[in-house]
Amino acid sequence: MILKDILAIGGYSGLYKFVSQSRNGIIVESLADKKRINAAATAKISALSDIAIYTEEEEVPLSKVFDTIFAKEEGKATISHKASANELKAFFEEVLPDFDKDRVYVSDIKKVVSWYNTLQSLDMLVEGEETVEEEKTEEA
Repeated sequence: MILKDILAIGGYSGLYKFVSQSRNGIIVESLADKKRINAAATAKISALSDIAIYTEEEEVPLSKVFDTIFAKEEGKATISHKASANELKAFFEEVLPDFDKDRVYVSDIKKVVSWYNTLQSLDMLVEGEETVEEEKTEEA
């Protein structure tokens, strides 16, 4: 899945799409309501493609976690991020059985589930789609 231009911004709810560079930061567009805002250069901005989930052996890229959820749910929406902590942990254990239970908190699982459901509702998840970095790795 290509998540390069999809951003999470600290202090703002939801996901954003990168639009342009501005003098004081970047201009982003909300995926929910298509409103554009200027995210300050001091804001904590994370591209979903840069996010990984801790496991006992390594870090698994968020795109691979989304691929697993997509396959498990057959392309449909998944459990709500408002489910109980025990339900979310049980779900995540099915998706990523060896996730590091000491470093991956329920709040992290809620974000992953919420982001997945947001992208799924907007038809932005495509099974088998690879990132440019993964394609370069396979060619080498």
